[in-house]
Amino acid sequence: MQQQVISRPFAEADAVTMDDEVITEQRPVAFPKVFGYLRYAAGGPSRHAALVDCLAEYCRQHELTLCGVFTDRQAAMDVRSPAFVGLLDALELPGTYSAVVPALSHLGPKRLVPERMRQIAEKGTRLIVIRSTGMSALPTRSGHAKPHHHPGGA
Repeated sequence: MQQQVISRPFAEADAVTMDDEVITEQRPVAFPKVFGYLRYAAGGPSRHAALVDCLAEYCRQHELTLCGVFTDRQAAMDVRSPAFVGLLDALELPGTYSAVVPALSHLGPKRLVPERMRQIAEKGTRLIVIRSTGMSALPTRSGHAKPHHHPGGA
């Protein structure tokens, strides 16, 4: 089946109509919703505030809406700690795009990271790691590892 293209010369009336339209920058735009996750056991309130600010600034720079931050304050954790379960529940909310962490170490001790990454992937959302060493293996929905480059910077 062949498509037919109909064109006509640009008319001055078209320009007036376009000028009357509100441009995107002047309309409320919903940015993708993300939820932060932190793990910290030391440093006090100022360290926690700095980590939250890191997440907020990253989200602002990348036009993401940081809807909340879940924090585990215990050094030794189980795979399903209270704050991580809260994150997983939040990732199921409609329109949620991603979880965001300052670094992979915030997902917990090395032995927990792959399982937590798998659980985030099972929710159908992404994992954004602000500071990364480059390449790492992220599990897909099927649970198989897939090479993925995390966004860098912070």
